[in-house]
Amino acid sequence: MNITVFGASGGIGGEVVRQAAKAGHRVTAVVRVSSPYQADDPSVTLIRVPGLSDAPALVAAVTGADAVISAVGPRGPRAVTVASTSTRGILGALELTGTQRFLAVSAVPVGPVPPGESFVNRRIALPLISRLLRGIYGDLAVMEHDIMASGTQWTIVRPPRLSSRPYTGKYRLAIGSNVPRGRTIGRADVAAAMLSIVDDPSTIKQPVGVAL
Repeated sequence: MNITVFGASGGIGGEVVRQAAKAGHRVTAVVRVSSPYQADDPSVTLIRVPGLSDAPALVAAVTGADAVISAVGPRGPRAVTVASTSTRGILGALELTGTQRFLAVSAVPVGPVPPGESFVNRRIALPLISRLLRGIYGDLAVMEHDIMASGTQWTIVRPPRLSSRPYTGKYRLAIGSNVPRGRTIGRADVAAAMLSIVDDPSTIKQPVGVAL
């Protein structure tokens, strides 16, 4: 499969690139011109772009892709428009090229509280996090709206708090919902989950929760 990865210099995106290349996929990693990122695998095609908001500039990166994965997200609490503006550019490039399959990383607080959620998460943790980072999660909500309104075969992946723990392969998935009582997950497992559902038709036009 030909897979294009946006946000390849980040924790999840870098893991997607590494794991996809190891699995034998043909991978195109997209980063900004200013990024020091270098692909570890010589089989990975690296494309540098000035930014992600200009759709025509991203056409070459998505042309011929069977699937496009976006792990673009804010690097800090003040980067509150990164996800939505970058995703609009990517969606524009997908429309220009007719590329259909698109997966993007969002976050648990953007989705509804799932049945079976713990009292602590439902009444304390999620409301507190949503208030503290309302700018970031508000932007992710805008991003999700744009994705859902697009003509792509989209999947939105919503993990809880991210960690740098090594790959475990023991994550839980919830198609159409968040994972109840999911407090954390490693970036490597999020990447593995995205690759495991990239060709799963049951996840098309669905949010998918992932957590340990």
